[in-house]
Amino acid sequence: MTPVPAIGLCFTPDMAPETLVHLARSVESAGLDELWVWEDCFKQSGVASAAVALASTERIQVGIGLMPTPLRNVALTAMEVATLTRLFPGRLLPGVGHGVQEWMAQAGVRPKSPLGLLDEYATALRALLAGETVTTDGTYVHLDGVRLDWPPEVVPPLFVGGAGPKSVALAARLGDAYMAPCAWTDAHVADVSAIVTDVRGPGHPFVYSEIIATGPGAQERLDADLPRWGGEPGQGIGTAGDADALVASVRRLAGLGVNHLVFQPTADEPDLDGLVSLVGEVRTALHAG
Repeated sequence: MTPVPAIGLCFTPDMAPETLVHLARSVESAGLDELWVWEDCFKQSGVASAAVALASTERIQVGIGLMPTPLRNVALTAMEVATLTRLFPGRLLPGVGHGVQEWMAQAGVRPKSPLGLLDEYATALRALLAGETVTTDGTYVHLDGVRLDWPPEVVPPLFVGGAGPKSVALAARLGDAYMAPCAWTDAHVADVSAIVTDVRGPGHPFVYSEIIATGPGAQERLDADLPRWGGEPGQGIGTAGDADALVASVRRLAGLGVNHLVFQPTADEPDLDGLVSLVGEVRTALHAG
């Protein structure tokens, strides 16, 4: 039998920052495993959001998906990740990726080679978090004898994301876990899972966000939300329905290789507290049966 994935919820960038504390506590109360925050330009800071969520809860793991490498100096990212990891051991799941290139251009940091930058960045970040003294003079990452005074006592797993085939393969090679975007068909999830498995073997941590809607008009709300993330209605993307539909979705995606499943509410979700409670019931049902 396929193991039950870790079940989480997204704090999406269209949610006001002041709602984060309540949501994080609701996610923990509902018995979920993870809360994932984002770092979309020019919305919430992923690190600040993760710090608030961690400080507001006691048990859940909090992921950052994903910190854009062009926007952040790698030494600063290492300092921030190390600090949070020491404060909240075993609970931070940091992630890095290319960032949306149009946004990177707006900020004046778009690289000529996102793949090259990600390779240099993740390599340096892992070394810094391991407590090493790092000197490197790459195309993008330049460090001269940099060492953290307060490296994490236990190095957190590094999640690395990417969407295209080359980015997926690189992310799988560089990271302790691979993080996918949302709004993919099952066939796309399966194809990407095959790439990750080819690079890292079966069972490599694979995070995927499933857009969901429940209650009256669920399918209509889901269909309306998909284009925001590049998905199209009628392609079997996302899940609309009750607890049984969500249970079936978890089992289906787990069978495709997803072992961290993050439920993502639609922008117009009318009852977020109710949705969180429902997802908690789904997790309980999955572990019971």
